[in-house]
Amino acid sequence: MTGAPSHAALLDAMSDGMYVVEPSRLITYWNRAAEAISGFSADDMVGRWCGDGRLNHVNERGVELCGASCPLVATMRDGRPRSVRVFLHHRDGHVRPVHVTAVALRSEDGTISGAVETFRDDSDRRELEQDLREAERLSLVDPLTGVGNRRSLDGCLSRRIADWERHGTRFAALVLDVDRFKQTNDTLGHEAGDAVLMVLARSLAHAVRATDHVVRTGGDEFAVITGPITDDELRSLTARLQVVAAQGRYEDLSPMRITVSIGAATVAVGDDAAALMRRADHQLLRAKRAGRKRDADDATTAP
Repeated sequence: MTGAPSHAALLDAMSDGMYVVEPSRLITYWNRAAEAISGFSADDMVGRWCGDGRLNHVNERGVELCGASCPLVATMRDGRPRSVRVFLHHRDGHVRPVHVTAVALRSEDGTISGAVETFRDDSDRRELEQDLREAERLSLVDPLTGVGNRRSLDGCLSRRIADWERHGTRFAALVLDVDRFKQTNDTLGHEAGDAVLMVLARSLAHAVRATDHVVRTGGDEFAVITGPITDDELRSLTARLQVVAAQGRYEDLSPMRITVSIGAATVAVGDDAAALMRRADHQLLRAKRAGRKRDADDATTAP
């Protein structure tokens, strides 16, 4: 067969960057894809020590890999291939994500005579992962208020119930309803109503503890699924939510005031998510019947 491409031509045709090092880590070969990905030419790199700081791979925690954590060094030490995802420093100064694979080279007698590293641009994978994370985040967020939605409520309740059943971690569910919200909408219009919900949601999110989860369940209704909580902490949280709702600055509502009614239920033996939320809803009805701007919980009152 005539006209067969040389090994160098084949390696230069690869879409992955590739370079070869001796046991001393001097670079002996640098292909065209390596030039394209890194910005460094073969003239820049061949004959240089690979750990001189030009590429300076770092992981996602910012740890430099050209020292004790270098995959090439480890592969030349034990002969095992390694694959890692790192950030490579481009000649222009920016960093770019690459997927690196290191493989040992062996002489005829089987001794390790160097190593080859291939690397490919990993931006598409990272962008895809970011897109997937963002899509997942958006699927759990209420688009109007920015707090959780019903799907996030279901997931949070499932986790809390599981912790309760396994470890006895006591938590509570609170349901909140804006008093006379229909009157606000009918008097001032839906834009004003939406503005109320956005302000209220932010106030609630800032008032709860780090372990608590705020969601909008629909319309003017919200829920809070708490983390581990005592009866005193529950009463304190409920009172705080009442305060922040009433103290929010709601434009165009003067002289009207925004208040909320709250029902709370603490998890009990035999509860599933639906049973717990039914008891919280029952307490909300009790609060509404008592005159609005009220709260009721089952810590002291049977459902």
